[in-house]
Amino acid sequence: MSDAFSREKAGNEKTAKEEAAREISELRRQITEHEYRYYVLDDPVISDAEFDKLFRRLQQLEAQYPELMTPDSPTQRVGGQVSSAFRSVPHTRAVLSLANAFSELELSAFDRRAREISGAPQLDYVVEPKIDGLSVILRYENASLTLALTRGDGLSGEDVTANVRTIQSVPLVLRGIPGGTPEYLEVRGEVYLPKEDFRKLNEEREQNGLPLFANPRNAAAGSLRQLDPKVTASRPLRALFYEIRDLRGDLQMPQDETACLELLRTLGFPVPVYHYCRSIDEVIEVVSGWQESRHTLPYDIDGMAVKVQDRRIAQALGATGHSPRSQIAFKFPSEQVETKVNDIIVQVGRTGVLTPIAMLEPVTVSGSVVSRASLHNEDLVREKDVRIGDTVILQKAGDIIPEVVAVLQERRTGEEKQFSMPGECPSCGSPVVRPPGEVAHRCLNFSCPAQIKERLIHFCSRDAMDIRGLGPALIESLLQAGLVKDAGDLYSLTQEDIAKLPGMGQKSSQNLTEAIEASKSRGLHKFLYALGIRHVGLRTADLISGHLQSLDEIMNATEERLMMIEEIGPETAKAVVMFFKQDSVKQMIGKLRSAGVEAALKVQTYQDQAGPLSGKTLVLTGTLSSMTRHEAKEHIERLGGKVSSSVSRNTFALVAGSAPGSKLDRARALGVRVLTEDEFLDLVHGRSSVDGD
Repeated sequence: MSDAFSREKAGNEKTAKEEAAREISELRRQITEHEYRYYVLDDPVISDAEFDKLFRRLQQLEAQYPELMTPDSPTQRVGGQVSSAFRSVPHTRAVLSLANAFSELELSAFDRRAREISGAPQLDYVVEPKIDGLSVILRYENASLTLALTRGDGLSGEDVTANVRTIQSVPLVLRGIPGGTPEYLEVRGEVYLPKEDFRKLNEEREQNGLPLFANPRNAAAGSLRQLDPKVTASRPLRALFYEIRDLRGDLQMPQDETACLELLRTLGFPVPVYHYCRSIDEVIEVVSGWQESRHTLPYDIDGMAVKVQDRRIAQALGATGHSPRSQIAFKFPSEQVETKVNDIIVQVGRTGVLTPIAMLEPVTVSGSVVSRASLHNEDLVREKDVRIGDTVILQKAGDIIPEVVAVLQERRTGEEKQFSMPGECPSCGSPVVRPPGEVAHRCLNFSCPAQIKERLIHFCSRDAMDIRGLGPALIESLLQAGLVKDAGDLYSLTQEDIAKLPGMGQKSSQNLTEAIEASKSRGLHKFLYALGIRHVGLRTADLISGHLQSLDEIMNATEERLMMIEEIGPETAKAVVMFFKQDSVKQMIGKLRSAGVEAALKVQTYQDQAGPLSGKTLVLTGTLSSMTRHEAKEHIERLGGKVSSSVSRNTFALVAGSAPGSKLDRARALGVRVLTEDEFLDLVHGRSSVDGD
């Protein structure tokens, strides 16, 4: 009886394991396909919540059956063990860099030399953005990623495989295609940090008293070369791939550059936008266009790569010891301007960090007027020796953040004044301290008026509770009127209270109260981020709320419990525990709960709603005069649609602003509907239908 029971139990366990193996295989297939649609095609077919559900189910099954875990599972992107160093690995062949051109004349000279050497009367080219990131070489054997190297010195590179595996846009397994799967594939690409993520990363580092990254490239390089892959996994790195270095097996190496890029895309690699040009004159036209519109890209570029289209001609052209003769990089000039530092003031952030701000003579740089720039901390002011009255060189780091590059000391008159960090907070008068090991000076008074204002601005911001219309000026008015002291007071405001404020009428006050009401159910992850806890950015808030699925659980969590969550370290855990111990925080959360703010684990997206654009994909290109690109995206999502970054046959319409770029050409070639800005405004405001009536 006992033996029979044992055999039956073993049989049941075997059946359960076989079923789990089948489900795991199917989940991996689905997740890999959805990652491909999201990162490569930019055309997701399920919501983030649905994707997360599939991912969590796979994690659950792999935890239950660890023997079914494989290195190429999508769950293995979280990062492995900490390494003591990166080993050096020789490249299969030299990884060359590109020669540079800085003018149209130099591009024409490059074309002339290439034609003379090859004997071709005319050459056609491929032009693509030269991403300012970190070059990587990836090797795949039997479709699986086996090695990832940095460029290094061009002859050998550092083994960063564990870190590259955490980058979600890097395929761990190649997609199967009709022509067969490569037995061996070696590709080259660029790892980068998107400009908006770079801005947020530096904001968080500044609030936490950490040194800032100078630009997105430094941030990407620093993130990829972490000894702990979990740190790399916490950074939103992306990658684009543009070269097949080796290909063996059933598939044949394509004979032109565009076919190589399309093969990479088909195998699962995201590729940059590219242009096919029939002559060097077309190349010059494309390059000139991108010099004006490069700021529209979500990543930083420092020029355009120009490549001979025909690979057979490219091979015949050969290479010098440093660069291929068939390619050249047209480098954009760095846009730097001179201006004067009229003053240096101190700004107090939501976590109490004091930041010196250079108040500048207004100047236009990279398309916008700049009148102030963060100097970040006193050490940096000393290092650059920035003084009040100095003439300085200004640029935008990553094309977005105004940065004082250098001081023109030869312009000094002797009347310039040195800056020193104040000993007292300029907002509340409390003593200023500089904690050991930090570069930041802090005001430790949680009730500091400047901190209260910045916390409220953060709480209402788009990534947090997203209270439309409640910006810095209105928050200042509410504080001056004594109507709010913390975020909890926002939800007790009446329409009559708001209508009494300067510039607020009946309609605008009604809109604001409706926006405050709508923010009550944003979800636990957004609520946690909105609280402005030190070290808790968007990703960390998402991680915590994914494991501790109620506000009470989070508030009562110990440091040990928080550190059980992947990627949550002791500093973050301590900051969370200390935050919720404060009486003022408990009182604020009590107000929020009394007002009906639902901090439930709930993710809402516009795509879940029905609307005239339901199921339709739109692409934005160029600059809109009436709104930002983010606002246009929100309009589309409000109507049920979604926004893609690339035009395909499935695109419903392209919204074209000024300086539209190559997306307009592709839309016309594919017969995709093109909307002017006025037509788009008519659509989003209901003055015309989706069908154009």
